[in-house]
Amino acid sequence: MNKSICIRDLPEFDMAEQLQIEEDIANYLSLVMEDGDIDELNRALGYVAKARGMTQIANDSG
Repeated sequence: MNKSICIRDLPEFDMAEQLQIEEDIANYLSLVMEDGDIDELNRALGYVAKARGMTQIANDSG
């Protein structure tokens, strides 16, 4: 029996879930900055903020 897979059946991908350690975050941001797309950089910073938690970001920034 051949069961087709539809896009709606796939789990939703969340980039923030992939950014678990500082090295992951640094590598990801480096790759995005190499590309030079400011819109993608803004999205990437949002993923990093979500991954780290907004409370930690606020505490780190004073």
